Amino acid sequence: MAPHATENDTIEGFNGNGTEPVNAGEAPLEPGVKKSVAQGKMIEFPRPPKFDDKYKERDYLKGRLAAAFRIFGKYGFDEGVAGHITMRDPVEPTSFWVNPFGVAFSHINKSDLIRVNAEGKVVDGGDVRLLNTAAYMIHHAVHVARPDVLCAAHSHSIYGRTWCTLGRKLDTITQDACAFHDDHVTYNSFNGVVLVEKEGKDIAACLGNKKAALLQNHGILTVGKTIEEAVFWFVSMEKCCHSQLMAEAAAAYTGQKLVIIDDEQAEYTKRTVGSPAAGWFNAKPMFDVVHRETQGSYLQ
Repeated sequence: MAPHATENDTIEGFNGNGTEPVNAGEAPLEPGVKKSVAQGKMIEFPRPPKFDDKYKERDYLKGRLAAAFRIFGKYGFDEGVAGHITMRDPVEPTSFWVNPFGVAFSHINKSDLIRVNAEGKVVDGGDVRLLNTAAYMIHHAVHVARPDVLCAAHSHSIYGRTWCTLGRKLDTITQDACAFHDDHVTYNSFNGVVLVEKEGKDIAACLGNKKAALLQNHGILTVGKTIEEAVFWFVSMEKCCHSQLMAEAAAAYTGQKLVIIDDEQAEYTKRTVGSPAAGWFNAKPMFDVVHRETQGSYLQ
């Protein structure tokens, strides 16, 4: 906390050390700023809805998950039948909802989604009840290891999978990359399509408490406390991979070195651009666009 600021005088929206927004509806400000200084400068941000009824929450979240697939389709993150996004079920948290295997991301509706239990059995959902085994192995392990994670997203996006051939983390070279500063890992192993339980558990163990993993020779995996957060981290990390690939090519051509943001500034910036609240809010416009463009048809 900043000198001369008491706990009661600190802006609501950050905890005592300023590393995590407490109130997702308040604008991120410098940790330790006094309320008297910031008076009149706070912005009332939209925030995720809260539900007393778990069945109503399930129905709402299924709609958001369907929209997430529409976003992935819109951004070209589909590759044949590869890729999956999962949502922990609020009614039966040991199960999760996922896309049916072989249905195009751009066509997925809420009613198409399938629910998978802890044993990998499809127990609810649409007419197409094919389950991608890799989706179960990876996502089940992540959901078990991370009770805080509502949503996990993975696909074979072009820049993500290209960067993952290098087997190393992204450098913090842009403001956007600060969101992933010391908050992503590389899973330096490739054993083909993930069809065995051990591989999924190894990926989850490598991810630890981070928001993203770069799976060597494979692609990006992101997680979030909301569906929107996980989707935004995926979109942003894909663009960071693209940015660094171009930056390194330019540096190699000109003989210059990349300018890396120092740890202190990167950590400071991450407090604003890398929080769960920031992830949710950054994704909101993408969900709004899909809703308007489809006139809400994905909610069927």
